Amino acid sequence: MSASYYEILGVEVTATEEQIREAYRRLARQYHPDLNDSPAAKEHMQQINIAYRALMSRFH
Repeated sequence: MSASYYEILGVEVTATEEQIREAYRRLARQYHPDLNDSPAAKEHMQQINIAYRALMSRFH
Protein backbone atom coordinates (compact mmCIF):
# COMPACT_ATOMS: atom_id res chain seq x y z
CA MET A 1 0.00 0.00 0.00
CA SER A 2 1.42 3.37 -0.92
CA ALA A 3 1.40 6.27 1.47
CA SER A 4 -0.75 9.32 0.89
CA TYR A 5 0.83 12.70 0.32
CA TYR A 6 -0.19 13.65 3.86
CA GLU A 7 1.50 10.55 5.27
CA ILE A 8 4.67 11.20 3.26
CA LEU A 9 4.97 14.68 4.76
CA GLY A 10 3.67 13.59 8.17
CA VAL A 11 0.87 16.16 8.31
CA GLU A 12 -2.85 15.99 8.98
CA VAL A 13 -5.42 16.34 6.19
CA THR A 14 -6.35 19.68 7.76
CA ALA A 15 -2.75 20.99 7.67
CA THR A 16 -2.26 24.64 6.85
CA GLU A 17 0.04 25.93 4.14
CA GLU A 18 2.62 26.83 6.78
CA GLN A 19 2.45 23.38 8.42
CA ILE A 20 3.01 21.72 5.05
CA ARG A 21 5.93 24.03 4.30
CA GLU A 22 7.52 23.34 7.71
CA ALA A 23 7.13 19.57 7.26
CA TYR A 24 8.71 19.79 3.81
CA ARG A 25 11.69 21.75 5.12
CA ARG A 26 12.19 19.32 8.01
CA LEU A 27 12.13 16.32 5.69
CA ALA A 28 14.33 18.02 3.10
CA ARG A 29 17.01 18.57 5.74
CA GLN A 30 16.78 14.88 6.61
CA TYR A 31 16.61 13.31 3.13
CA HIS A 32 18.17 15.73 0.64
CA PRO A 33 20.84 13.76 -1.26
CA ASP A 34 23.38 16.56 -0.73
CA LEU A 35 23.00 16.09 3.03
CA ASN A 36 22.24 12.37 3.24
CA ASP A 37 24.43 9.85 1.46
CA SER A 38 22.03 6.96 2.00
CA PRO A 39 21.22 5.14 -1.26
CA ALA A 40 17.50 5.66 -0.59
CA ALA A 41 17.75 9.41 0.08
CA LYS A 42 17.23 10.43 -3.55
CA GLU A 43 14.06 8.34 -3.86
CA HIS A 44 12.73 9.65 -0.54
CA MET A 45 13.36 13.22 -1.63
CA GLN A 46 11.58 12.65 -4.94
CA GLN A 47 8.49 11.39 -3.09
CA ILE A 48 8.67 14.31 -0.66
CA ASN A 49 8.85 16.79 -3.58
CA ILE A 50 5.86 15.20 -5.33
CA ALA A 51 3.79 15.25 -2.14
CA TYR A 52 4.76 18.85 -1.37
CA ARG A 53 3.83 20.13 -4.84
CA ALA A 54 0.52 18.26 -4.79
CA LEU A 55 -0.52 19.52 -1.36
CA MET A 56 0.61 23.09 -1.95
CA SER A 57 -1.35 23.25 -5.21
CA ARG A 58 -4.58 23.43 -3.21
CA PHE A 59 -3.50 26.82 -1.84
CA HIS A 60 -2.66 28.43 -5.19
